[in-house]
Amino acid sequence: MSSAPFFAVNGRFLSQDITGVQRYARNVVAALDATLSEAGRRAMLIAPQRADVLTLQAIDHVSAGRLMGHGWEQIELPRLSPGPLLNLCNTAPALKREQIVCIHDANAFTNPESYSRSFRTAYRTLQPLLARRSARISTVSQASARQLARHLPIRAGNIAVLPNGHEHALAWNPAKAKLAPALLADRANSERPFVLALGSRARHKNLALVVTIAPRLAELGVDVIVAGGGADIFADEDLARAGNVCMAGRVGDDDLAYLLDRALCLVFPSWTEGFGLPILEAMARGCPVVSSDRASMPEVCGGAALLASPSDPAAWTTHIAALAGSAALRDDLIGRGKTRLPLFSWRRTAEGYLDLAISPQSRRSAAQVTAIPAPAPRIAAVIATRGRPEVVTETVLHLLAHQRLRPDSVIVSCVHAADAGGLQGRNDVLVLTGPAGLAAQRNTALAHLPPGTEIVAFFDDDFIAHKDWLAAAARCFRDDAGIDAFTGRVLADGVTGPGIPLAEAMTMVVAPSEDDWSWIEPYSPYGCNMAFRVSSIAGLRFDERLVLYGWLEDRDFGGALARRGGRLVKSAEAIGVHMGVKGGRMAGERFGYSQIVNPLYMLRKGTMTIGQVGDHLFRNISSNLFRSLRPEPFIDRRGRLRGNILGVADILRGRLQPERAADLQPRERFK
Repeated sequence: MSSAPFFAVNGRFLSQDITGVQRYARNVVAALDATLSEAGRRAMLIAPQRADVLTLQAIDHVSAGRLMGHGWEQIELPRLSPGPLLNLCNTAPALKREQIVCIHDANAFTNPESYSRSFRTAYRTLQPLLARRSARISTVSQASARQLARHLPIRAGNIAVLPNGHEHALAWNPAKAKLAPALLADRANSERPFVLALGSRARHKNLALVVTIAPRLAELGVDVIVAGGGADIFADEDLARAGNVCMAGRVGDDDLAYLLDRALCLVFPSWTEGFGLPILEAMARGCPVVSSDRASMPEVCGGAALLASPSDPAAWTTHIAALAGSAALRDDLIGRGKTRLPLFSWRRTAEGYLDLAISPQSRRSAAQVTAIPAPAPRIAAVIATRGRPEVVTETVLHLLAHQRLRPDSVIVSCVHAADAGGLQGRNDVLVLTGPAGLAAQRNTALAHLPPGTEIVAFFDDDFIAHKDWLAAAARCFRDDAGIDAFTGRVLADGVTGPGIPLAEAMTMVVAPSEDDWSWIEPYSPYGCNMAFRVSSIAGLRFDERLVLYGWLEDRDFGGALARRGGRLVKSAEAIGVHMGVKGGRMAGERFGYSQIVNPLYMLRKGTMTIGQVGDHLFRNISSNLFRSLRPEPFIDRRGRLRGNILGVADILRGRLQPERAADLQPRERFK
């Protein structure tokens, strides 16, 4: 038997209140202890003074140091653990390299309003350092790995996924419950069924939905019990209106088991979770689950829960009513939950950490969990086109034939029906006609979105999307409920050159080049490929004063959304090629005029800053001026320069009318 510990565990979690993160650490350590004991190996757990002490067999508990909190972790722990270190609770010594760090979620980045300023500042500062310096980063779900890769300098594929387990919930003893029995008995009608919610003031937990649906549940004869947190989770007036809501306050594990064993179901409406441990605990206790369909929740639930959008109260009420009315449905979900439990085991997760302790680059994950995805969001793909029927026919047919996540509707917005070319008469394409201009044509499409559309994607008529473009966008919106606008990575943009042939563009998206980034936020959407959450753009339309296929109408739309507080991102997960077909594009004078007038118009509107406007004006005027001496054959530089001069002249006259570009009569039409 080897007596020398071959790694140490950061025991700071033993000085903290027990939440899901600390529960993860305690259970992983217990499972590690059992596994090490069987293997005849030892490890060491180093904790601050005055922290809880765990009784373990193969892991030596060491209490040391004078500090507490981050000070102990950053200053004293590195000295106390000269060898490999396992950190299970989001933080670790910033300067230590020989360590594994479990970061449970990206909530400090995606939901900063749920945390204090000091908390999110510490996490946003520390976690990027840990991602760069540590031997390996782990997390608890594939969804969490995707989110972390968007905000930290690490690829999702390099993050070890080692999920939560379920066994601890089987050890809870409802016979030892102290508060729950009296709580249930003291209700006005103690025989009424109830749903259980776990309370927290964190906004991403979305407990407001519980109050929203409570009156309808009261009509169904169903109570709501909220365990955890306190009465201050809800406003007094909300609780008064929802008379069937009972606040249990903080309860111990045995009381929680008592409630889960008797609940009609667990309701878990979070906007986002790194894992969602209560879902697994409910399944272990034989309690059906109604869960949010966002982030990690479908991955944990699989087909063993009823899923609903956290923004759709009616769907939650429908699911709960179905459970209240069908014992067979409850039994079916309970059975499915039991079947799913073996996928999530503390023992298997501990074995995964042992592998990493031996070889940090080990590719093993604790469990091969296959998520049964939530129903795909309803997506509309919109393509505005004019005068290029052959081009739009080819690109739309490519979109229909190759997207793995097929859009529910494809809308081609034209000026004349003939603009749609061979797409006319197809059952899978809606051809609309209306006023000319990219902004106007997109607005025509927005006015005709099918009811229930959740995501609208706009593609240029000469954009070739990778087969996973829509799936990547949908996944992004599902993973992070705070994202409102999404733009993908353009592999090549023919608009700055002679253009890219269709066959070449198709070849490029099949075998894309490697990228050196994964996520940019904030990022103004690029009109050739962008998507929006429909609920976020309610009442918002493209500015039709930005006429024709003018300049910056996409940025103006994104700027208006940003002024509402919208989050705009660019992701390397969605890729495509903008062919930059020249035929049908506007003449140089009109484009050059828009290059001057549109940014200044947007400055007045507040959708561009003065720095952005200055940059645009300088780059476009200087480029047109110098390149007009030897213009490219595929760009009308001299026409653009004339348009620039006309724009400047109008501005000096006090005339700020971007729609005037449509009235300009160019000297020569650029084809």
